[in-house]
Amino acid sequence: MAQTASKLTWKVVGLGAGAVAAILTRKVLTAAWRGAKHDDPPANPAAPGTTWGEVLAWAASTGVALGVARLVAQRGAAAAWEGATGSLPPGLEKVA
Repeated sequence: MAQTASKLTWKVVGLGAGAVAAILTRKVLTAAWRGAKHDDPPANPAAPGTTWGEVLAWAASTGVALGVARLVAQRGAAAAWEGATGSLPPGLEKVA
């Protein structure tokens, strides 16, 4: 029973960390785009006024940034979990 609660708690912590990282990263990327382009990032890639270059640049930058942010957040959450509990989160194991 305790192991099931531990697994559920880790899922909530991991998902929460990833979600917060995604929200913050999206805000930073939007601000950076506005600063560089003096315009909002493309909201609708199918819109006639949106160029392929803009759509591809936005898709690539958000994809990479969100992936990295999620990874950093989840690794940070795992390290915090290990520091608080003395063991790795359920489902994670050290690689020798």
